Amino acid sequence: MNSPHACSGFFAERYSRRRLLQVGGLGMLGLTLPKFVLGETRAPAPGSIVSQPKARAKSVIFLYQFGGPSHLDMFDMKPDAPEKIRSPHRAIRSSADGIQVSERLPDVARIMDKVTLVRSVHHTMNNHNSASYYALTGHAPPVDDIRLRDTLDLAPAYGSVVDALAPVSGELPSFVAYPHVCRDGAITPGQHASFLGQEHDPLLVLKDPNAADFALPELSLPAGMSFERLAARREIQKMIDRQSHLLDHAAAARGMDAYYERALAMLHSDRLRSAFDLSKEPEKVRDRFGRTTYGQGCLLARRLVEAGVKFVTVYFSDNIGGQSTDGGGWDTHGFNNTRMYPIVEKFHLPLTNVTLPALLNDLDERGLLDTTLVVWMGEFGRTPEINKNISRDHWPHCYTALLAGGGVKRGYVHGASDRRGMYPADKPVRPDDLAATVFHLLGISPRTEVLNHQQRPLPISEGDVIEGILA
Repeated sequence: MNSPHACSGFFAERYSRRRLLQVGGLGMLGLTLPKFVLGETRAPAPGSIVSQPKARAKSVIFLYQFGGPSHLDMFDMKPDAPEKIRSPHRAIRSSADGIQVSERLPDVARIMDKVTLVRSVHHTMNNHNSASYYALTGHAPPVDDIRLRDTLDLAPAYGSVVDALAPVSGELPSFVAYPHVCRDGAITPGQHASFLGQEHDPLLVLKDPNAADFALPELSLPAGMSFERLAARREIQKMIDRQSHLLDHAAAARGMDAYYERALAMLHSDRLRSAFDLSKEPEKVRDRFGRTTYGQGCLLARRLVEAGVKFVTVYFSDNIGGQSTDGGGWDTHGFNNTRMYPIVEKFHLPLTNVTLPALLNDLDERGLLDTTLVVWMGEFGRTPEINKNISRDHWPHCYTALLAGGGVKRGYVHGASDRRGMYPADKPVRPDDLAATVFHLLGISPRTEVLNHQQRPLPISEGDVIEGILA
């Protein structure tokens, strides 16, 4: 859940012409969610739907690495390349035959027999917001521009499509995202439901999972109010009418029933409260994931899919990063006398070396990995040639995505970059193809269509399933 101020700051920009439900009756309960923003909603159209594949994954954990990790310094090492290309880090063997990773990822090396590396992902978007929108939706943006703005012309997030076409039944949300809203100047598009309607937006949690007081007290009823009283829709309506000056009666009465029902189900769900209660985890398990925002976020992802949530997005950072050695995303160009390698060595690589093995091992030990697809990727890679600041710049023309569990092969490499890591040399893959594969593994045909905001049918993916990575 997010605070009223966090919610209004995010969605005021997104819905500048819509009135927001900020502090009404549901706001009293902390339920100022994206799901409760007023406005027209559009259900997905049952357009031309081909036969649905058999689901291999019950859930997806999408670990989004905002800023763009360097493929040449992690999962696509080029030890024989010229000095200006190859990483200063040594390539080491892993638990999977023929797969090498950076020496700075020794624990990751031990779990490479659980993953598939796709080393030939490519596109042409050089700006973070455009490339991130592509990564988060599987649809190419109309322009490659840092000023790309969130509009209903743009496609919905993966999780929103899943929520619209294959939702979780009962009181649990289908799509949960946390602990950030990503932005590079403007808010990055592709983090919500867009034209599918606000009821398919994620349950957005802007609290720090590593905070000592992390919990969802918003799911508790106000003192002196019983669930039965709250369940009376008339009482809810009275609360909203009394406490929110942003709603008029006609707007409040229009299209809110589904929101109320979902809110009441969540308020009454011990299962959901328990899933968010990290204090139930043994201290040694929490330590294994690392006492960091991202580490505890990865642990929370496991708890959520274990409870039955279908799509969980964990954002590595809310910003692209830059010069900090203890925070921010992967955008480490090197400037103002900083260098890329001290930054990634002190922060990004150690954090990845802890969290990724902890999550995959934990899922595997609990028998969840086979039914949980884990996707680890950013919006692009980094330039093969090291620049004058001893850093690497944006490079969308070839990079690596990591997938594990949920119906993909173990210890496998799909595609290849050329000898300098510049362009795909074998089996090129677009973000569209990754999207098609994710939907396919969840039992949703990528050819399924929904209606966009102009009432025109749009396939949820225009890519092809990457058959070679399927187990």
